[in-house]
Amino acid sequence: MERKRSLALAAGKSVIVSEKKGRSNVVMSEPLAYLITWTTHGTWLPGDERGWVQKYVPGVQAGDPARRGEAQQKMDEPPIVLDSEQRALVEATVRAHCDIRRWSLHALNARSNHVHVVVTAAETDPAKVMDQFKAWCSRRLNERAGHAQEHWWTRHGSTKWINDESYLQNAIRYVLEGQ
Repeated sequence: MERKRSLALAAGKSVIVSEKKGRSNVVMSEPLAYLITWTTHGTWLPGDERGWVQKYVPGVQAGDPARRGEAQQKMDEPPIVLDSEQRALVEATVRAHCDIRRWSLHALNARSNHVHVVVTAAETDPAKVMDQFKAWCSRRLNERAGHAQEHWWTRHGSTKWINDESYLQNAIRYVLEGQ
């Protein structure tokens, strides 16, 4: 028989302790929300002078013109820059998907070369949330274009956990006003 109990931590957060057959297993509590960001295809390449992130390497990497040039040569489609109609379609698609999934959308801003979303998606991995947003936005953009664009977005993006109210308010302000 499994028994669950909640423990309050000093910082106001809680964890769930699951006890099964005499063993305790601590499971971290759900975040308040996620700050999810992804870029359009080809607009922020490895080696970019603004800094870039490399998988499994901590921190932001410095610009590297040679690496950026290599990444540019590997591109099989031109960079994607969203126009105002495409940006509006992306925002409408994210809103509709949040409604369907019953996720709480706190803030959303589709820019010409990236998208920011602050969303609460209980019991859903943030990478999966981002993948769903990107997939549905790609479908809608392809429908609007009348042809299939193979790459609208970069392969991954940024998924940050928001665990306190202050961070949530700052993330919302950044997405709505800091762009």
